[in-house]
Amino acid sequence: MTEANGPSTQQIVEKVWLSIAERRLRPGVQLKEEQLAGIFAVSRARIRQALTVLERDGLVTIVPNRGAFVSKPSVEEARDVFFVRRTVERCIVERLCKSISKSDLKRLRDHVAKERVANAQDITTDIIKLSGGFHLLLAETVGSDFLFTTMRDLIARSSLITAVYRNTNRFNCGPDEHAEIVDAIAANDAEKAVHLMAHHLDHVESELDLTEIRDLSHDLRAALA
Repeated sequence: MTEANGPSTQQIVEKVWLSIAERRLRPGVQLKEEQLAGIFAVSRARIRQALTVLERDGLVTIVPNRGAFVSKPSVEEARDVFFVRRTVERCIVERLCKSISKSDLKRLRDHVAKERVANAQDITTDIIKLSGGFHLLLAETVGSDFLFTTMRDLIARSSLITAVYRNTNRFNCGPDEHAEIVDAIAANDAEKAVHLMAHHLDHVESELDLTEIRDLSHDLRAALA
C-alpha cells in the first residue's frame, strides 16, 4: 500500500484511539514512528502528525529524545476527569432544556437508535465510538465551540481511563440511560435531565476499579491489527 491510498492522519488517530479504548494497547507502551509507519504503510511525517493529535487529546505523551508513549492516567486524574465531566455536562443539558429544535432531538434519538443496534449486535468498536459520540453530540447541539472542544478532550481522556481501570470487559455507557436523558431534554425538564446525567456518569465511574493500572498488550502490531 502506498501513502497516496493509505489511511489519513485522522484514520490513524482513530485506530490508535480505538485500540486503547478496546484495551488492546496498554499505558506506557512506546509508539515507535518507524514501526507505526510500517503498520499503516505511510510516511513517518504522517505518523508524527497523528501522534501530535493524540498528544493534544491526552492519549499519548511525547518525551523529548525518547519518543511517544501511551499515556498513564493516575487515579487522581481519573477522578478529576469525571468531576469536570459532571460540571460540564450539567451545563450542557441545562442549556439544551431551554431550547432544542425538533431536528436536533431527531439527531439525538437517531444516534441512540444506532447505539441500540451496536449493543444488540455486540459490536465493541461501534459501541465505544457511539457511546462517546452521544456526549459529543449533546455538546455539538448546544452550539458552543468551547463546550464541544472541552467535551472532545474529556471524552478522549475518559476513553483512556476506562480502558485502564474498567473492571468489566463490557463498555457500558448504554443507550437506555442516554434515551432517558434525551426524553428529559425533550420535555424541557432540566432538573430531571441533570439528575439523569449525574446518575449516568456515576454509573460509568462505578465500573472503574481505581486502584491499579491493568497489564495490557505490549505488542504494538497485534494491538493495531
